Amino acid sequence: MTINYPNGIPKRYQKEAKIKKKQKPSFSNRGMSFEEFINQSNLYYLSKEIAVVHKKPTPIQIVHVNYPNRSAAVITEAYFKEASTTDYNGIYKGRYLDFEAKETKNKTSFPLHNFHAHQIKHMKQCLNQHGIVFVLIWFSSLQRCFFLSANHVIDYWENKETKRKSIPLKMIENCGYEIQLGVAPIVPYLSIIDHYILKGDSIYEK
Repeated sequence: MTINYPNGIPKRYQKEAKIKKKQKPSFSNRGMSFEEFINQSNLYYLSKEIAVVHKKPTPIQIVHVNYPNRSAAVITEAYFKEASTTDYNGIYKGRYLDFEAKETKNKTSFPLHNFHAHQIKHMKQCLNQHGIVFVLIWFSSLQRCFFLSANHVIDYWENKETKRKSIPLKMIENCGYEIQLGVAPIVPYLSIIDHYILKGDSIYEK
């Protein structure tokens, strides 16, 4: 007996197709931000004793505090101060890591206004101490993630001749490393460090 299914596809195969679609790594269909997925990845690395990497707390300027009783204090007014360094730092295989996590909806470039002068200065200082310093960039419209050395960001920031306000995606594709999203960890950025930096390739000369 022949049974006609919607779209000519048996229901059991439709279900399998939906499951596979849901399993495709994506930040948008998981309802979490790029930063949250990096945090999840860092928790995975920490739980497996692979690396110790933490997000730096955002500094807060406290303006007013109420003391309802001797044992408690309630902050009633405060505001976020501008962070003086980068988002994350830690240690991996004896190497100091320092990096920023940035996200953009642009499809062809990454705007430089996402950085601040003090962050550029901090990255230069870490590079001078031979730290592994980089930026994780998420192109949300393209669903693509890249690992880019801080050296390239600094070059574009300081190059007054080009007067560019953004880093072209083509340049990031050529000089950076694309990260394929996973499950555990979701953003396996340490694999880039393992496969390239710690094996002798220089992300600063690519």
